[in-house]
Amino acid sequence: MSKTKVTNDIKKWRKLQSEYQPNDFEMIYDEWMAKTFEELNPSLKHKFFNRLDNWLFHTHAFLQGSSFQNEARERILTVGRVFNDDIDHIMDMKELSIDQLTYIAQQQISRGRLYSFAQGGLTGTGGLLLSGIDFPMMVVLNLRAVQLTGLTFGHEMNHPYEMMISLRVFHAATLPKRLQYDAWNALVRDIKNQNHPYIYEGTDELTDETWLEQPMKHIFKSLFMQMFRKKLIQGLPLISMGVGAVFNYNLTRQVTDFALRFYQYRHLITNQEGEMNVRRDT
Repeated sequence: MSKTKVTNDIKKWRKLQSEYQPNDFEMIYDEWMAKTFEELNPSLKHKFFNRLDNWLFHTHAFLQGSSFQNEARERILTVGRVFNDDIDHIMDMKELSIDQLTYIAQQQISRGRLYSFAQGGLTGTGGLLLSGIDFPMMVVLNLRAVQLTGLTFGHEMNHPYEMMISLRVFHAATLPKRLQYDAWNALVRDIKNQNHPYIYEGTDELTDETWLEQPMKHIFKSLFMQMFRKKLIQGLPLISMGVGAVFNYNLTRQVTDFALRFYQYRHLITNQEGEMNVRRDT
């Protein structure tokens, strides 16, 4: 893999984003959601999304202080030292080449996708309790995947600026595909207009009604799994397990693809490598 190949891969991926056309169901859903939230009390709506944002902030902080996240950091540094003996801290990872960083990131991504697949399958075996914690678990797993991708590319997630960027990457990656092109552009503007290395100067509001499509999909997935939970094949609800595993895997694939492309792009423009080629497509 070379800088040119990574740049071309980003451009192709961005082209697919820009050409995505919403279907009739998606357009009807957008209209219904917009009407629903227009009728809500603005104060109530603000409180709801503010609490949702706070939950994401607290989840981010919880992950950063967890032992399994610290173990993952050490794994990243250990693999980084295979390519460069002088790597001692996460920020030293920036000294590696784009292909080396992509290789390490893909290791983390593969592990994250496997976790999501297993977690979805496990949810398919259980009742209401496992279904109830399915969405929070998916938020944790996918936010963790974004954090590990950022760490791999040398960005310390404990800094306020990097915390907000990683949360915004997670938010953009979990948006419906028809909205991801504009979300990417907003993220790029943030990193290009950065004035302080540690302080995020943009808005700290993340979620709004456009983000709720993902929780709605999880609700429909849970209802579908409950319908087939008693359809046993060799003593196991294989249909329900398969639906949960595939759905969760596909979501994590969408999130990790977005996060990888974003941090690849950021590495390229930060190091002034392939900047002109990448900028043409943003």
